[in-house]
Amino acid sequence: MNRLGADGTVEATVKLKRGKEGPIRAGHPWIFSGAIASFEGASEPGAVVRIEGANGKPMGVGLYNPNGSIAVRVLSGQAVPSMGDLVERRVGDAIALRRGLGRMSPGGAYRLLNGEGDGLPGIVVDVYDRFVVAQILNAGAERLRGLVFDAIQAELSPAGIYERSTGGARREEGLEDRVGHARGEEPPERVKISENDVTYLVDVRGGQKTGFFLDQRDNRALAAELGRDMRVLDCFSYTGGFALAAAKGGAEHVRAVETSGPAVELARASAEASGLDGARLDFRMSDVFDALQRVEPENRPEMIILDPPPFARHRADRDRATRAYRDLNRKALKAVAPGGLVMTFSCSPHVTRDLFVHVVATSAPQGHRLQFLRALGAPADHPTLPAHPEGEYLCGILVRCLPD
Repeated sequence: MNRLGADGTVEATVKLKRGKEGPIRAGHPWIFSGAIASFEGASEPGAVVRIEGANGKPMGVGLYNPNGSIAVRVLSGQAVPSMGDLVERRVGDAIALRRGLGRMSPGGAYRLLNGEGDGLPGIVVDVYDRFVVAQILNAGAERLRGLVFDAIQAELSPAGIYERSTGGARREEGLEDRVGHARGEEPPERVKISENDVTYLVDVRGGQKTGFFLDQRDNRALAAELGRDMRVLDCFSYTGGFALAAAKGGAEHVRAVETSGPAVELARASAEASGLDGARLDFRMSDVFDALQRVEPENRPEMIILDPPPFARHRADRDRATRAYRDLNRKALKAVAPGGLVMTFSCSPHVTRDLFVHVVATSAPQGHRLQFLRALGAPADHPTLPAHPEGEYLCGILVRCLPD
């Protein structure tokens, strides 16, 4: 692969088919291969391309990849004289947003770069106290990797940068996985963070994604607020994010259900670090569908939290995922106490919010009616673009289930 010049010199030109310019003008950051009329210049993954409309007028600059259906990831609607300057500006803008949100307190955790939402497609960066964990997810992002790390080091001076660039998205772009220490110190086995007065221990080297689900921060705070004096069932608990928040918020009793032994062990360690009463916290290694079936009628939870892994990782999985979400929500709505709350989520990018709302709405048990109380989603440090609904992967609903 040719190295990216410091001046960000354009290496190729992409001309769009007539009638395909609309999404780009509206701000959508992806150009699919089927929208391209012609291509001239260097065609290696990550090549810097000038984007032209069918009439030859410039429409911006992006990064090209001949592998996969997304051929160009748009970086800017304007000419870019220097990729280094662009990356520094994007990282600076991202830091200003998080600072303005009050996310950058010592010992905290937040998302620093959210891919397309922060103008750097395929680059996800989370901060855990003094350590940065990065995911580089496509060929264009791979080309900018060093510039991004340089900018983060210059702006934040973290103790270390650790990389977790893995998964199907990279393989679809012709990239191998890369995991390990990138800059500075290597993080410890467990990094301690504080969120809403709860102490969490995070496995940034081997945990899911970058180690913790920072996109659920505001929803964990809501669970803590609503769950006071309630019996709470946290399904797909992972390392106890919702369970510990509800317990800290004053829930009468919290049961956390998770199939991973190491995740349950880490949840217990976080509960101890938070000074939470073990008598009010019950961690169970169990299948969630079975656990919902076995809820005792005389001890039904008053709030159930459903935060499953993505059921649809590919478009072809959508129908199967829809059936799984309906089955899961129906079981939860049957198990919750009369008038109880269900906080239910989907993080499947191929299940739209409208589809998920329909699935939940049609999951009510016979003889019951639902009230939708609030739409739920990711916090403000996970920005998205107005023209890019694909970026809003996390959708949730707060539901109340009543006998009819």
